[in-house]
Amino acid sequence: MVDITRLDSSTDDFWPSLEGLLAWEGVSDDAVNTTVREILARVRADGDAAVLEYTNRFDRMSAKSMAELIIPKERLSKALTAIPTEQREALELSAARVRSYHEHQKQESWSYTEADGTLLGQQVTALERAGLYVPGGKAAYPSSVLMNAIPAKVAGVAELIMVVPTPDGELNELVLAAAAVSGVDRVFAIGGAQAVAALAYGTESVPQVDKIVGPGNIYVATAKGMVFGTVGIDMIAGPSEILVICDGKTDPEWIAMDLFSQAEHDEDAQSILVSPDGAFLDKVAVAIDKLLPTMERNEIITTSLRDRGALIKVDSMEQAVEVANFIAPEHLELSVDDPLEMAPQIKHAGAIFMGRYTAEALGDYCAGPNHVLPTSRTARFSSPLGVYDFQKRSSLIMCSADGASELGRTASCLARGEGLTAHARSAEFRIK
Repeated sequence: MVDITRLDSSTDDFWPSLEGLLAWEGVSDDAVNTTVREILARVRADGDAAVLEYTNRFDRMSAKSMAELIIPKERLSKALTAIPTEQREALELSAARVRSYHEHQKQESWSYTEADGTLLGQQVTALERAGLYVPGGKAAYPSSVLMNAIPAKVAGVAELIMVVPTPDGELNELVLAAAAVSGVDRVFAIGGAQAVAALAYGTESVPQVDKIVGPGNIYVATAKGMVFGTVGIDMIAGPSEILVICDGKTDPEWIAMDLFSQAEHDEDAQSILVSPDGAFLDKVAVAIDKLLPTMERNEIITTSLRDRGALIKVDSMEQAVEVANFIAPEHLELSVDDPLEMAPQIKHAGAIFMGRYTAEALGDYCAGPNHVLPTSRTARFSSPLGVYDFQKRSSLIMCSADGASELGRTASCLARGEGLTAHARSAEFRIK
C-alpha cells in the first residue's frame, strides 16, 4: 500500500503544504561542480585528447583516436533498416506527426514601410549549427531524438551534431534509427560533461555549435549551465511531472496509470491528482494499490508517489484550476466533461492534455507537440521546445532621407538628455 500524501484545500495549512510538496532542490553539489569545471577546462585546452581520455575513463572504452568515436551516417541508415518493421513504422509515423506539427511554428521574416519611406521589420534566420545530447547506455530515448532534432531541421538548421555515450561500446539501435529518421547530420559516441564541452568550445574533430539541447544526468545539466553564454541551451530540466484535474467521472484505473506514467521515470518525479470528489480520490488510491504490483518499475513508482506524489481534495473545479495555475505543471491532464471550456483558464502549463481519452503518454511519443517541456514551476515563464528555439530574429531598420531627418530630432533630444553627445551629433548630421 502506497502512503501517498493527501491534501485538502479547506485546511489552514493547505497552501504552505502544497508549496513544500513542490519544492525540489536539483542544485549540483560542490563535488559535481568541481568535476565539471575541471572537465570543461581540460576539453577547452586540450580538445580531442581530453575528450578521448574522459570517454575511455567514464564509458569504459579503449578508443585510440576520435575517429573511432565517429558514428557514420551509413550506420544510422543501417540501424533504421535493421530494427523490427513495427518499430521502424512507429518511428516514421511519430517523426511525420512531430514534423507536421512543428511546421506550423515556423516564423517568417516581415517588414513594413512608413509613409516617409522608412522600412522597419524583422529578419528571421536559423541557427547555423546545433548540438543534440542524447542519453546512452541502458537509457534509450529515441523519442528524445525526434523531439529535439526535428524542430531544428524544420527551422532550417544547416548542421545538427548529435552526441550519445556508448558505455562499453554498446550502441542503441533505436536511437541510431531515430537519428536517421530525424535528419541528424553527424554523430559522435561521446557523452557526459566532456561532450557538452566539445560542443560548446569545439575540438579538432567536433565542431562548435550555437546551441545545445537535450536531456542528461546531473553532470550534463551542470555542464550545460556552465557553458551557457558561450552557447545557447534549451533549459535545465528538473524531474518529470504530471498534474491531473479530474471531475470524478473517469475510470480510476486510467487515472492511476496516468500518474504511474510519470512516476516511473525516477524517484524524484512528481504525480499529483486534483479533484473536488473525495470519494473518487479514495477510488484512485485503491486503484494505485491494485495496479502497482503489476508494474515493472514498481519500486521507483512507489518511492516517487510516497515522497512527491499527492491526492488533493479541492472545493470546486474553479479551485482545481487555481491549484493548477499555482503548480504550473510540466504535463496537465484535464480529465473533465468540457476540457475546451477549462483550457483557457489555465495560465501556466507546459502541455495541456484535454479530455478523458488523451493520455499524457501520447504526447511523449507521437501526438505531435514537443515533449521537451518546462519543469519545476518554470512554465510560469517558459514554453515547450520548438522551432522558435532554433531561429533568431534580427531587427531591420532602413531610414529614408525624410525619415532620418524627422527621427534624428527625436534621437538628438533624447541622446543629449542622457549626456551622449556623439549619439546626438551622429543623428543631427542627417537632419535636413
